Amino acid sequence: MAAMAAFGRRLRALGRAVGWRGVQGAAPPPQPPPQPTEDPPTVLESTADYAFVERLLPPTRVPDPPPHPTYPTPSGWSPPRDPPPALPYFVRRSRLHNLPVYPHLVKGNRRLTELRHVEGDIWALERELREFLGGLGAKELEVQVNEVTGSLRLKGHWQRELREWLLQKGF
Repeated sequence: MAAMAAFGRRLRALGRAVGWRGVQGAAPPPQPPPQPTEDPPTVLESTADYAFVERLLPPTRVPDPPPHPTYPTPSGWSPPRDPPPALPYFVRRSRLHNLPVYPHLVKGNRRLTELRHVEGDIWALERELREFLGGLGAKELEVQVNEVTGSLRLKGHWQRELREWLLQKGF
């Protein structure tokens, strides 16, 4: 015990000699202000080598698909009609140039089909969809219309029929 007390006294004395802040509570000595340099460093921008950087950057958008001799292509893709159809609504393609028809399976067995990117009179599209799918044998078609997001949700898997109908309309 006495050895520990002697060791503590020596540490305190050593801290006072060095000016250790924890023991004595004194502030550290002031530092001289940094000397200003004569000229700040300059940056030289070279645009000659930027072509090497541009080819590494990803493209900003998906390029338009090339023209094909016949449609539909082997993958089943068809382009929209050149003059868009004169309807009160418009269904815009996805960014990958596909029709925005998506099947969903909710809670294991509830089947839904979602149609997105609808612009214009979404209620006219809903009426025409009810007529079309009613002609295919759908009894009372349940449709949820979301005007804010421009989407329709249909009860059941109608993906194939809806795609064919949209292509026939010219979207």
